[in-house]
Amino acid sequence: MKKIAIIIRINLFLAVFTLANLTTYAQNSVIISGQDPDRRVITTAVPFLNFAPDSRHSAMGDVGVATSPDASSAHWNAGKLAFVDDQMGFSLSYSPWLGKLVNDMSLSYLTGFFRIDEVSAFGFDLRYFNMGDIQLTDEFGNELGEFNPRDIAIGGTYSRKLSSTLGLGISARFIHSNLSGNISSVGGSEGRPGISVGTDVGLYYSKPIYSGSKEGNFSWGVSISNIGPKITYNSADDLDYIPTNLRIGTAYSLELDPVNTITFALDFNKLLVPTPPIYATNEDGSLETDENGNLIIQAGKDPNRPLISGMFGSFADAPGGFSEEMQEIMISFGVEYTYDEKFSLRTGYFYENPNKGGRRYFTMGVGFDLQKLGFDFSYLVPQTQNHPLAETLRFSLLYTIPNN
Repeated sequence: MKKIAIIIRINLFLAVFTLANLTTYAQNSVIISGQDPDRRVITTAVPFLNFAPDSRHSAMGDVGVATSPDASSAHWNAGKLAFVDDQMGFSLSYSPWLGKLVNDMSLSYLTGFFRIDEVSAFGFDLRYFNMGDIQLTDEFGNELGEFNPRDIAIGGTYSRKLSSTLGLGISARFIHSNLSGNISSVGGSEGRPGISVGTDVGLYYSKPIYSGSKEGNFSWGVSISNIGPKITYNSADDLDYIPTNLRIGTAYSLELDPVNTITFALDFNKLLVPTPPIYATNEDGSLETDENGNLIIQAGKDPNRPLISGMFGSFADAPGGFSEEMQEIMISFGVEYTYDEKFSLRTGYFYENPNKGGRRYFTMGVGFDLQKLGFDFSYLVPQTQNHPLAETLRFSLLYTIPNN
């Protein structure tokens, strides 16, 4: 097990300090995302920004853009926060990451909100991804020193009701990714923390629906998260996209009787990041270059594009055309059963096309609400044996102050 952990960390972190450049991290970010690196995966820097951070929604297959609002709404859809019922709330979530492979990698998430008035609310969130202590080396095995790579993101959210059924929210966050400190490779390339900013925009619609004597609620949501400039760990010539993501979904809650409620939710996700092109190769299998030393694109489009061009172009840049674009859509489905607003059972399923990373897993979890305090727990069961995300656990503690 120790040998496996060392191999994983070499792929994740040690290679980023080779003589070539520091962008290798983005190409290996699929490993910490639990994706198959041999597939045509869209890679980004700081992938932890899109990891489901809280236990409630991770237990429902990573759905959340249209579910009922709570303290973690800022991650899923900033537009939901204005519809929260309580006056104030806080949540602290923790998840050991890749626990089957390493024992000191984790994701922590602290978030909170308070109502400004009847139509608006403010929220904040702090996300911390700890990658554990490692011994850094270059591509030749020379030791560069020990370090604890870590990523952090701090943000705030403002959400306002545009009507009794429609809400709009905006989030902004500061992103700091420190993979090496200031340790230099033997080639003299000095590593430095990557810094960027991200913005989210979310729209949320929620309307009660009555069917005979039973009351329900229909909702839908749209959110674009992590809109921001590229990040670098070395120089302005080596830039990587952050994980800009489009999430669209719907949810329907039905009150079975005065104490029993069931909710169904469905989300669709797509990264608004250029698809890797197919590069031309020589007869010996090496990559072919032009007279200027640039790689020759055989199919697809040049991924080195500005932010806006990369976002909108991501809908039509896959080498395989429309069929490959459809493969890039991830699907989440979740169910939540609640008894007397005090106890919840949750389950869900997450699907990613095998050609785009192949993450496919079932989720389950429970939640308890005891007056102002709450506790949620979730568990992940992948369809593939020995999967890096196997037995992923998440724990969340919640504290809320109701309206007077």
